[in-house]
Amino acid sequence: MPFNRPALSEQIDRSRNDLLSRLGVDESLRRADKEAYARVIGGEVHGLYGFMDYISRQIIPDSADTDHLERWAGVWGVPRLQAAAATGVVTFTTTDGAFIPQGTVIKSVDSVDYETAADVTAVGLTADANIVAVTSGAAGNRTAGQSLTLISPISGVQAIAIAGELSGGADIEDDDSLRARLLTRIQQPPHGGSASDYEVWALEVPGVTRAWVFPAEMGLGTVTVRFARDDDASPIPDAGEVTAVQDYVNARRPVTAQVYVVAPVLHSVDLTIDITPDTTPIRDAITAELEDFFRREGAPGSTIYLSRIREAISSAQGEFNHDLTVPAADIVLGATELAQLGTITWL
Repeated sequence: MPFNRPALSEQIDRSRNDLLSRLGVDESLRRADKEAYARVIGGEVHGLYGFMDYISRQIIPDSADTDHLERWAGVWGVPRLQAAAATGVVTFTTTDGAFIPQGTVIKSVDSVDYETAADVTAVGLTADANIVAVTSGAAGNRTAGQSLTLISPISGVQAIAIAGELSGGADIEDDDSLRARLLTRIQQPPHGGSASDYEVWALEVPGVTRAWVFPAEMGLGTVTVRFARDDDASPIPDAGEVTAVQDYVNARRPVTAQVYVVAPVLHSVDLTIDITPDTTPIRDAITAELEDFFRREGAPGSTIYLSRIREAISSAQGEFNHDLTVPAADIVLGATELAQLGTITWL
């Protein structure tokens, strides 16, 4: 039977009745000493109950707060994933022989700073430089083609540079993700190379949010790992991010296993929906539900059932009735395909 914490008023009543019975008094005036004692004692006991309630939530990791969650994670060897800085290549327009020193700072239009990772001397009219975000986090990730601006002028170098894809940036792991990895570690202990081991290893790389394992896909003795980075501009990892996971898994895999870490292929699912009532807030709610649905159920090799899509639409707040006309059949994903919500056409 669960324990019910008494309310403050109930605890004061208990203290008052206990005092009156022990003192042999039938009633107490509002400003009498006994009434003051009852309120003080009731308040103190109520505070103790509150502390006990807090402690009871810390003794198991699925309800522990941040500090105690990190202690539990440390005990089980599951440290919080730290933030990672985005990296990539930027192209400067230069005169031949222009010199760009290491540590040169360039800024994006939304005020994210990057600095060059090494000295670069231009050969011809352009110079490619490796750059790294000054501050770690997902905000440093960029799609290719965005412009960056020099903070301080450099002789022979134009102020505007064009960045390639900047990736690998990740925010510090939040409590929900840490708790999920900790519970997985507790419920699925390492088995020397089981499928769950490979999934856990991939998720230990900063920025990786989902991972899937396909044993023997490339032949006997092989393991294929696919993963997604849902907090980036695209959930599909680039070559550098694939290499990072490959290196991390290789350092932990059984020596007899041949591991292939590959990026999935994006499968965008377009929908055509007629909803009642048809308002912007309801459309937004349906879109949010569908995005969450595809993140939960759009894994490589899975089947996306129409009934489940309709259920996600119906769960949106405000939706009363809808007609889903596209797609017209269940969607069977190949082992290489990662489903994502595409374009919604509203009728």
